[in-house]
Amino acid sequence: MLHLNVSENRRKTLRIASICAAVVCSAALAYASEGEHADGGAQLKDFIWRVVDFSVLVGIIVWALAKQNVKGGLKARQDGIEATLREAAAARNAAEQKLKEYTAKLESANKEIDELSAGIKRDAEAEKVRMIAEAGAMAEKIKAQATQTAAQEIQKARSLLRQEAAHLAVELAEKKIKENITKIDQDNLVGDYLSKVVELH
Repeated sequence: MLHLNVSENRRKTLRIASICAAVVCSAALAYASEGEHADGGAQLKDFIWRVVDFSVLVGIIVWALAKQNVKGGLKARQDGIEATLREAAAARNAAEQKLKEYTAKLESANKEIDELSAGIKRDAEAEKVRMIAEAGAMAEKIKAQATQTAAQEIQKARSLLRQEAAHLAVELAEKKIKENITKIDQDNLVGDYLSKVVELH
């Protein structure tokens, strides 16, 4: 872009110089044609030298302007390059700062992840120990309940067996009595019973 601006300025300067040279040449030719009619050879010579001097002066001015534009263009280009370098350095510094920030954040995130993982492992171990303890306590409770229930069932069975044995004993005794007692024994028992009742009344 800067190179294009310098080339454009040079073209404008050359265009102006060409126009000036054309005007001077036209004026010289016009004066020369008048000088031939007026026999002014000395004046023509003087005029030609003035035209040459003027052309040299215009050339020097054009060269100085072109050189000044080149210097200005180079200075502007140098300033642009320096500004670009400063911007690049600032961008690099900003990128390095961002890299440091993201590296620190990544390290912090990794540390948090490690801490969370360790915490989860600790909690899992504690939960495992708690569940094992609860399972042991529940097993002991179930065992105690089973023992108590078994003892109650044994006691109940013993009681039933006693009742059954007593009942069987009564039945056997009745059967034995019925088999061994006679009609006279029955009459004696009834008489004894009635006499005792009469005595009581």
